[in-house]
Amino acid sequence: MAAKSFDLIVIGAGPGGYVAAIRGAQLGLSVAIVEREHLGGICLNWGCIPTKALLRSSEVFHLMQRASEFGLKAENIGYDLEAVVKRSRKVAGQLSGGIGHLMKKNKVSVFMGAATLAGKGKVSVKSKDGEETLTAKNIVLATGARARNLPGLEADGKRVWMYKDALQPPHMPKKLLVIGSGAIGIEFASFYNTLGADTTVVEVMDRILPVEDEEISKFAKKQFEKQGMKIMQKAVVKQLDRADDKVTAHIETGGKVTKHEFDTVISAVGIVGNVEDLGLEDLGVKIDRTHVVTDEYCRTGVEGLYAIGDIAGAPWLAHKASHEGVMVAELIAGQHAHPVKPESIAGCTYCHPQVASVGYTEAKAKELGFDVKVGRFPFIGNGKAIALGEPEGMIKTVFDAKTGELLGAHMVGAEVTELIQGYVVGRQLETTEEDLMNTVFPHPTLSEMMHESVLDAYGRVIHM
Repeated sequence: MAAKSFDLIVIGAGPGGYVAAIRGAQLGLSVAIVEREHLGGICLNWGCIPTKALLRSSEVFHLMQRASEFGLKAENIGYDLEAVVKRSRKVAGQLSGGIGHLMKKNKVSVFMGAATLAGKGKVSVKSKDGEETLTAKNIVLATGARARNLPGLEADGKRVWMYKDALQPPHMPKKLLVIGSGAIGIEFASFYNTLGADTTVVEVMDRILPVEDEEISKFAKKQFEKQGMKIMQKAVVKQLDRADDKVTAHIETGGKVTKHEFDTVISAVGIVGNVEDLGLEDLGVKIDRTHVVTDEYCRTGVEGLYAIGDIAGAPWLAHKASHEGVMVAELIAGQHAHPVKPESIAGCTYCHPQVASVGYTEAKAKELGFDVKVGRFPFIGNGKAIALGEPEGMIKTVFDAKTGELLGAHMVGAEVTELIQGYVVGRQLETTEEDLMNTVFPHPTLSEMMHESVLDAYGRVIHM
C-alpha cells in the first residue's frame, strides 16, 4: 500500500498535539495526527479537566457545610462518590468528543494507533486494522508523559493508586496517604480531605508545593493543617507493606523510620516522558532523563523533527504544550514565531485554597542577582474577599528595584487561578510598577488586591 503523504504529522493528540494540528491546518498545511488512546490526551481525559470537575464537587460540599455562615440552611449534607465521579467522567467525555469535532472541522486526518518513526520523515502507525505508513517533511512529537512509578511504591489499583485510580476510586479512603505534594498530590489530598478522609501528605523536600514561593508554601501548609491534613516534610516513604484491607507505610524523617497504617495510598511523585518505542534512538534524537532535548524553538536537532509539551521537559503544563504547538506550526509554515519563555508561564494548583504564580520567586530573583522590591497584600484587607467569606489568602509581587520590571507574582486564596492572568498579561507587555499603579482596578473585586500588592512594594499601600 502506498504511503499517505502530508506536510505535517503530529504524534499525540493531547493539548500540545491537537493544537499544533489545528494551527498547522489553519495555515494551509495538510496535517495528520496519530493518537493511540484518546483525543485530548491525559489532560482532557485523565488530568486537568476531570480533576477540576471533582474539585468543584468538593468545593460545593465544603460551602454547603458552611451554609449557616451565609444565613442559609442545609441539613443532612452528604455526597454520593459514585455520582461525583460520574459527573467528572461526563465532563471529560464531552470535551474529548469536542476535539474529534475540531479535527473534522479543520480537515485534520486522524489515525488512531501507535506511532513509530520508521526513518526520516516517515511514521508507521499500528492499529487494530493493521499497519500503514505516513510521510511528511515535518513531524511533531507530542507524546506527553505518564506518572512515575517508584520501585516498591507501584500502584496496584486496589490500595495503592496512581492519578487514574484516584479519579475513579474503587472505594472512599478513610485514612489516606498522599506521596508527593506537587500540584497533583495536593489537589487529590485537598479533594479527599474535604470529603472527610483523614489525610497525610509526605513530601521529600523541605516544604510542600516546592516550586512555589516559600511564603506561599508556608501559608498554604497552615491552611491545609487547619482543615485537618497532616503534613510531613523532609520525609521519605521507604516501603509499603500491602494487605487486603490496609497498607503499612515505613516513613523516614530525621533519620528515623516509623510505621503508619492507611487504607489507601496515592502516589504522585512526578512524571516520566513517553519516549519509548518511538524509534528516537535510531534517528539520533538526544534524550535526557526521559525527556527529548530541544532548542528554544522545540527543534530536536534532527531535521524536520520537533518535540513539544511534557516530552520536551518542564514546566509540565498543558498551556505550555499548546503554546509550543502553535509556535512550531507557525515555524513550519514559514511564519515568524516567538519562543515560549518558561518564566512567563503561570502555574495553577486547584486545591483549597488555590495557589497560582508566574515568573521568579523572591529567592530565585535574588539568586539571579536582582535587587528586589517585594509587596504583599492579605485577603483580609479586601472587601470582596470578606463578602465572599474567603478572608484567608495573600498576594505577593516581586519587582526589580532598578527598572520596576515585574519579576514574579505569587498568590494563595480564593479564585487566584483566575486572577494570575492579569500579571501574566502584564509580564507579556513588559509592565513596570508604574503601569500597574496607574491601572484602575474595578471595585469591589478580588483583583484590587493585585493593585494593593504592587503599591505595597513601593510603600504606597492604601488599605493596610
